[in-house]
Amino acid sequence: MADVALQPTGAHSFEPPLFGTYSKKVGMWLFILSDSLTFGALLFAYTYGRISNPNWPTPFNSGSIVNATVMTGFLLTSSLTMVLAVAAATRGNRQGTIGWLVATMVCGLMFVILHAREWGHLFEEGMTPMKNPWGAPQFGGTFFTLTGLHMLHVTIGVIYLGVITVGQMRNKFTANDVEVSGLYWHFVDLVWMFIFPMVYLMSTRIV
Repeated sequence: MADVALQPTGAHSFEPPLFGTYSKKVGMWLFILSDSLTFGALLFAYTYGRISNPNWPTPFNSGSIVNATVMTGFLLTSSLTMVLAVAAATRGNRQGTIGWLVATMVCGLMFVILHAREWGHLFEEGMTPMKNPWGAPQFGGTFFTLTGLHMLHVTIGVIYLGVITVGQMRNKFTANDVEVSGLYWHFVDLVWMFIFPMVYLMSTRIV
């Protein structure tokens, strides 16, 4: 029987390929698939609540939309820097990989900071997960659950990239590990591209 080809996964370790690719990448794709179902269910619940409630609130003004647009800009920029990090890792440019990973983390942190500030303003206006002063009480619960879960994913992503960055500094992780972390980050960015129009743009007060 022919020997099974081995592919490197680290500096001194090897792992047999799984369906022609690395098992880490397969595992990340399985996680993304399962997490997509979670976000899909939450988006469906939000959409159903909006359609079934004639008094669904529209609490966001132009300032809120500008803030959310800036947040979106940071995430889109982070997708670009993540692509550049993966490209640098593929070329074996360790310093370039570290630099672009740090840039991605900074963009993610800016997103979290702006999102947290927005939550603070909403709390000041009387909106909580249990109620809001503008209409259907379900809005608070669905909004904070959906955006809170996404913000948690971004926070975890920043920590994840931090681990990968430290590993790159120590020459511990390969380009494959950087690519796998990129899959997670792009998924988080993609989810926001659904949340932004459905939750923000469709809940804006037109004055």
